Amino acid sequence: MFFRSFLFGVPAVCLLAQAPAPKPAAPKPATSKPAAAQPASPATPAPAARVPPVKPGADSTADVPADKVVLSVGDEKMTAGEVNRIIQALPEQYRASANGPGRKQFLENLVRVKVLAQEGRRRKLDQDPVYLSQLALQRDNLLAGSTYSAISQNLPIGDEQIRQYYEQHKAEFESVKASHILIRFKGSPAPVRQGQKDLTQDEALAKAQAIYKELQGGADFATVAKRDSDDAGSGVQGGSLGTFHRGQMVPEFEQAAFSLPVGQASEPVKTQFGYHIIKVTAREAKSIPDARAEIEKKLRPEQAMKAVEDLQKSTNVFIDPQYAGEVKK
Repeated sequence: MFFRSFLFGVPAVCLLAQAPAPKPAAPKPATSKPAAAQPASPATPAPAARVPPVKPGADSTADVPADKVVLSVGDEKMTAGEVNRIIQALPEQYRASANGPGRKQFLENLVRVKVLAQEGRRRKLDQDPVYLSQLALQRDNLLAGSTYSAISQNLPIGDEQIRQYYEQHKAEFESVKASHILIRFKGSPAPVRQGQKDLTQDEALAKAQAIYKELQGGADFATVAKRDSDDAGSGVQGGSLGTFHRGQMVPEFEQAAFSLPVGQASEPVKTQFGYHIIKVTAREAKSIPDARAEIEKKLRPEQAMKAVEDLQKSTNVFIDPQYAGEVKK
């Protein structure tokens, strides 16, 4: 969001946010990913994890009275309540640390900010026109962000809006449970299994077609997958890929999986990984009540921006075209 990202560019907030973020949980033992489950496009960094507020009693500071002075810098004193309000304004990924194990480092950073601010006032930098302009802009930006949040949280999302979105985006709420058998060919990102030949595309297709014919003759899918699949991750599990939604598989695989009847094995489907024989074992779709919270989350930003645009349209606004660069001198 513009307001929030702009706000967190303030130097003071950056200094305070230097408290260490919570350490991630220890990783689980690595396992091979099913080849078809690789993303169709390069992976993007995951957003920072949402951190729940620290519960009362979770650390030694929870029972400190709000009016107790917990920090003094020169003649300036701060109570626990004042410090806690600053912590609540931090980015979420730093808030839990400042509320717990990173509390001391956060307080040291806060002291640094206060010392620099006091020195700035001693030098009369707080009277500098550029500083005053920045201060006014940051004050408006903070208030704009708070107003945007209030608008977004209080927007009513009607049943008809929910229904329309659901009907127009039904595919988003569909999922399938499927298994596959992968026969790789030269150039595939999937590694060659030990003792196996690196097949050409024609050889891989011929092998996949022979397996498909075997399955049509009544062979057990899981048994064949364990024997022949070049997907090391799913092969040992009888080819099982578990449940997935649209956008999680490469396009050719997804198109086949979401169009297959339940219980029927597909003919060989070619992707960058090789030839897949796919079997869908279950298909599900969320109902409107089950999808409501997800739909509201998708609709709120759009509705909030529309509300902001309506506010702007109802306000007298003038932008000098020459100053804006729209008119040549």
